[in-house]
Amino acid sequence: MLSTMIKGLIKQKLRTQKSDDRPYAALIFGAGALPGIGAAVGQRVASEGMPVYLCGRNTSKLEASAESIRSAGGSVSVAVVDASRSDQVLAAFKQLDQDGYTPGLVVHNVGTLSPGNFLLIDPAKFEQSWRADCLSGFFIGQEAARRMQDNAINESGGRGTIIFTGASASLRGNAGFASFAANKAGLRSIAQAMAREFGPKRIHVVHAVVDGMVDGERMQTAMPQLLASKGEHGGLNPLNIGEAYWMVHRQHASAWTHELDLRPHAEAF
Repeated sequence: MLSTMIKGLIKQKLRTQKSDDRPYAALIFGAGALPGIGAAVGQRVASEGMPVYLCGRNTSKLEASAESIRSAGGSVSVAVVDASRSDQVLAAFKQLDQDGYTPGLVVHNVGTLSPGNFLLIDPAKFEQSWRADCLSGFFIGQEAARRMQDNAINESGGRGTIIFTGASASLRGNAGFASFAANKAGLRSIAQAMAREFGPKRIHVVHAVVDGMVDGERMQTAMPQLLASKGEHGGLNPLNIGEAYWMVHRQHASAWTHELDLRPHAEAF
């Protein structure tokens, strides 16, 4: 009997030591310029008092987005990260660890849209875009789940949230978008598999279908006329996407959303 009690106490102590109750921070991969989804999510999260780490490949864009958060009183750090590189993804998570935080929200917002004729797709570029859009989701999801499973249960009944930004290509492959569709469909499957495995462990995994043109810096620069042709509110406002991401992060564990569809009011689907 005494031996059983001692073993029970040891197990309880180990469980207590394993629980990570450090302050939460958010890691946002694929953050870039304002207006844009990554930066907008960072703004929304920081407005709630959670420290934010913006991770992306362009230093000047990251710094500009970070300054917008600092000027509003938020806590933000930046990290130059190529999400297709597992070592760079790991370094971003390790920086969070070293700063005394645990990931409460992790966002994968990486997407390389390169339309083209199927017969003219360069296999090397196909693989490169898959690594950027899909393999990066595996790297980020794995490191996030590895840490979150040790988090203390929060007031919403969960241990943390992982959000993957998808697209209409996640659901169907249209002509001229074979590469993008393969990447985003694969990312969606990763999100589904993770949700089924880690949901019971209190980790909230979300896949967001962003269906339509995002009224952000990328489209405003590349296709301003096409964006304007959509009319008022014809493009998705990144700030409103950020609001939706924060909403699903705050959901109680008794009523979680796994897949979220976001599109402008006039977008056909």
